[in-house]
Amino acid sequence: MNNNLPQFQRYIGIDYSGAQTANSSLKGLRVYSATASSKPIEVLPPKSTPKYWTRRGIAEWLVASLNEDIPTLVGIDHSFSFPMRYFEYHQLTQDWIHFLEDFQAHWPTDQDDITVDSIRKGLQGNGRHRSGNAKWRRLTEEKSKAKSVFHFDVPGQVAKSTHAGLPWLKYLIKNVSNNVHFWPYSGWDIPTGYSTVLEAYPALYNNNFNIEDRTADQHDAYSIAAWMQQADTEGELVDFLNPPITTTERTIAIVEGWIIGVI
Repeated sequence: MNNNLPQFQRYIGIDYSGAQTANSSLKGLRVYSATASSKPIEVLPPKSTPKYWTRRGIAEWLVASLNEDIPTLVGIDHSFSFPMRYFEYHQLTQDWIHFLEDFQAHWPTDQDDITVDSIRKGLQGNGRHRSGNAKWRRLTEEKSKAKSVFHFDVPGQVAKSTHAGLPWLKYLIKNVSNNVHFWPYSGWDIPTGYSTVLEAYPALYNNNFNIEDRTADQHDAYSIAAWMQQADTEGELVDFLNPPITTTERTIAIVEGWIIGVI
């Protein structure tokens, strides 16, 4: 029996989509929220907005939620960084904040009327100067068998979601309070009482929960929130936040990032 108190009071799971623009209402964007004592329930966009979430709407809602005095764990289903090979190829400083700023300057997918595909085609942005190779993979992707962040146009791709979502991480950093931790970039250890934003991979968790009447997108968001809640309340989250990897691997992961649940 776990006698330790949970580290967080709220758990938010987000299934992401890189389709269309930042202002498009997308059926694939789903948000579920749980507390330490209640199952995840779907969070719908405000009634005054379109039927489904937009990426901009989720980012603005997250800022408001993270600025509340409620220690919250947020898991988002897209990659938060790129492989070390990308940093080396483009001669970038191995610093996550600098990476986000540089990426957004070339892939401004948070701007109105800009899509991932329009940048890929060279019609907008400057993506050709910040491209990658589908053979390049992060350490956490190799361990979890996840696809490369540069592997577009295949089933189960995370490339489009990642290229659409990265600028919104920059937006979160700029707009949330100082008591928000971006794991593991802010450090492997999370200060007591801090909210935390991290990368999730639904394929690691969704088979643990019955799908019931949820769509695949809904179930992915539900599973992220449910898994994080379960891991925290059962005292296992602390181990997942400190995976058994070498010092060298930790140094790499501070730049490339890590998927919660990968050990």
